[in-house]
Order: sequence, then C-alpha cells, then structure tokens
Amino acid sequence: MDIRLTDVEARVLGALVEKEISTPEYYPLSLNALVNACNQKSNREPVMGLDEDAVTLAMRSLSDKEFAGAANTTDSRVRKYEHRLQEVFNFTRPETAVLCVLLLRGAQTPGEIRGRAERLHHFEHLDDVLMALGKLMKREPPLVAVLPRQPGTKESRYLELMSGEAAAAAPIAAEPVNASLQAFREHVENAPPAKEMDPAGAPRPGSEGGRVARLEAEVRDLRAEIETLKAQLAEFRKQFE
Repeated sequence: MDIRLTDVEARVLGALVEKEISTPEYYPLSLNALVNACNQKSNREPVMGLDEDAVTLAMRSLSDKEFAGAANTTDSRVRKYEHRLQEVFNFTRPETAVLCVLLLRGAQTPGEIRGRAERLHHFEHLDDVLMALGKLMKREPPLVAVLPRQPGTKESRYLELMSGEAAAAAPIAAEPVNASLQAFREHVENAPPAKEMDPAGAPRPGSEGGRVARLEAEVRDLRAEIETLKAQLAEFRKQFE
C-alpha cells in the first residue's frame, strides 16, 4: 500500500478528519470549506496558504490512494469531500485522534498530543495516548515512529510517517549532540598540558588537568549517547528499506 503523502495531501487529509469529528454538522466539506480548513491559523503547524487548485490536486491524489474522495450527497448541488481512512485502516477513535493531530501539527510529545486532541477524543490518561501511538507504530506499514530524544528534553516526540518526514527529521535530533561533542574535543585538544598533580598522580580537582579530565569524561559520555542514537537511527531506517 502506498501511504506516502505530500505536505499538502497530509494537510488536506488531516483537515477532513478533524472537521468530521469536531464539526459533523458541516461535514462533508465543500471545496471552499476545505481550503479554509487547511489554511486556518489555529491548530496548524506550519500555517499554510493553499489555493483551490492546490487542494483539488491533493484531493485527486488522495482519491487515487483511496484515502479520500468526493462524497455521495443528494442534498447539495455543490461537490463535497470526505476522508475514507476508516474504510482503509479500521482505526479506533483514539488512533484517529492521534494521527489527525500529528498530520496537522507535525512531531509532538505524548503530552502535547493529549492536550491538542481533546476536541477529537478525550484521553483520560497519558498511557492512553501511548497505547494509541503503540498501535499506530505496529501497523504494517507503520504509521507513526518515535524520534530520538533531543538533549535536554524529558519526553520523546512522535511523528506520523504518512507524509514521509521522518527520514529527514531523525538525523536532526542528533546534531546538537554532535556539535557539543566537537566543541568538547576541540577544547580538550587545545588545552595546555596538565602540570599539577596530587601525590597519587591524579590531577587536582582545581587544576587545568582536572578540568581536562572532566571534559574527557563528558566526551566519553557523549560518545556513548551518540552510539545509542546511531543504533536508534539504524533501527528507524530499517522501516524504509
């Protein structure tokens, strides 16, 4: 199954899913309503400025993939559009809400997903979000992946794979670590030789040698973290081979 979507297709699909749940009285959507839904400034990242031609082309592609299409309505002369993800994937409501938020706002932590999905589905606990994410990750092919945790952050971010952004986003998470490691290496290499030693031969804590020793220890820690990130990235790339 070809699940690859462009950014515009992902936005159109996410907007259709959102409006079906949040404003069912106005669903399916006319082309004008769909354009407005795609371009709204709230609950969108990034904000887009799509015209009718762009949305129409995206709808044609989504129709070819059987993810969306024209609705069979008899009460309107205006063509309206709907998504068909339920027919293709048989999602649960939690899965639908999580995927919709990821399509509309990109990579997010479970806590962010829980708060932003409130209008679509109420998650009682954070574990409920993690359970839905886990189900989406176990799909064949996977629809969601976890990104390597960035330095200084407590939560991992999750990214939908339908728009194919994960391959580009994963290496970015390791760049701050690589930059820090390079800076430490340069600092250690340019540091003057240690001269002050304690009786046991170890650098004194306040000496230049002691500072170099601490830097070397931090370099070792960063190297270990990079090896872990490399292993995660290798496992992540297997999903695209």
